[in-house]
Amino acid sequence: MRQKLFKKQFGAIALIVFLSLSAILIILTFIYNSYIAREKHKTLQKTCVSINDFIKSGSEEKNDNYSEYSLYFIMNNLATVCECDVFVTDSSGVIKICACEEWVVEESCEHTGTPIAIQEINDVLASEHNTITTLGFYKTPHYAAVSKLESDKGYVIATDTTEDSKSLMQRITHIYVISAIVPLLLMFVAISLMTYRLTKPLRLMSDAAKAMARGDFSRRIPVTSDDEIGQLAVSFNQMTNSLARLEEVRKSFIANVSHELKTPMTTIGGFIDGMLDGTIPYDKQEYYLQIVHDEVKRLSRMVESMLSISRLESKEAELKCVPFNFKEQLLNVVISQEQRIEQKNIEILGLDTLSDITINADKDLIYRVIYNLVDNAIKFTDEGGKIKFNIKQDSANIKFRIENSGKGIPKGELPYVFERFYKVDKSRSANKQSTGLGLYIAKTIIKKHGGVISVSSIENRFTAFEFTLPVNR
Repeated sequence: MRQKLFKKQFGAIALIVFLSLSAILIILTFIYNSYIAREKHKTLQKTCVSINDFIKSGSEEKNDNYSEYSLYFIMNNLATVCECDVFVTDSSGVIKICACEEWVVEESCEHTGTPIAIQEINDVLASEHNTITTLGFYKTPHYAAVSKLESDKGYVIATDTTEDSKSLMQRITHIYVISAIVPLLLMFVAISLMTYRLTKPLRLMSDAAKAMARGDFSRRIPVTSDDEIGQLAVSFNQMTNSLARLEEVRKSFIANVSHELKTPMTTIGGFIDGMLDGTIPYDKQEYYLQIVHDEVKRLSRMVESMLSISRLESKEAELKCVPFNFKEQLLNVVISQEQRIEQKNIEILGLDTLSDITINADKDLIYRVIYNLVDNAIKFTDEGGKIKFNIKQDSANIKFRIENSGKGIPKGELPYVFERFYKVDKSRSANKQSTGLGLYIAKTIIKKHGGVISVSSIENRFTAFEFTLPVNR
């Protein structure tokens, strides 16, 4: 079974904390050991030097009261204060005087007469720092310091066991571990909560992604912070919203295509069946064949429009930009619709005041945009109404506006006029020539040129379409 992210994250952080604390303990142990060893060496060295100075002063003063017993009492006092063993040896390294209580009673003890190898003594003498040795007769390692007597009469040796240092380090380690338990527990709780907080949005995203794979786009990730995780949650929600909209567009597109194809095909099939089975008399077949012809043309226009959309939305599609006169192209479109304009007695305003404007764009595509907008304006202008044109230009863009009188578009319908297959007339029967794709194509073309198109309308007064285009694409 795969280890969950929470366990992996918590385990990794906990391991790092444990290793860090262990490293601190090891470093502290090393530092404490070095410090204790240095201090022990200093103490033992001072003890040896003090006894050596006492022996030297007694020899120089030739004091009759000076004796081995006087030396013993000095050695014993220093050994008691420093809690160490002190010996005086002859030049060959044999112990003659010991600071223990047994020696003062019998002038002998277990150490008296014990030979210490001169090499061992010289090694301690040569060491500038702490030396740990058994001196050849200790069972366990001891700290040791040596001071050489004058005229090679012998050596003063001071030793102390390392067991006390080990015991001290064990107590320090014990205290460190005991004192670290509570902070460790608190730290692990904090790490657990922090890890849970970090991984919770990721778990929710994983669940939401699985739901989206099943077609459920209702899941959203709660945004509880403004850090990277919070930004990721915001981005994920935005992605979900986009996918949800795309899914709605896809469903709507399929439904609209199905409807747009089904209606003419049903009409075509019904009339043809009526002709074949004799339901439609021969003298009326020409009339119904004309209807079939119109519906086939409508299907052809729809397919052509859908192919155009596919080409325009393709990333590989390239604009064929050339310089041309925008006013001249607008006039050509209006002149091509002169008959329809006269039939509805529409008044055209603004064309006579337009200036020549040269732009660099795809001439054929811009012609299609202008044609679609003029066609819509004529289609929805009331009898005896008006269509007004206006063009403005600055250093970077041109702004084209076409406004027509008429019923207008309800305010609630305005956000949807550029969608595929959208028609204000929901019955879809007002105009059989329309496919509902013209404005979507116009928007796609303008957007591909780096421009913006918009619509405004007041019911029973006017409808206006306006787009902005870069002069030099």
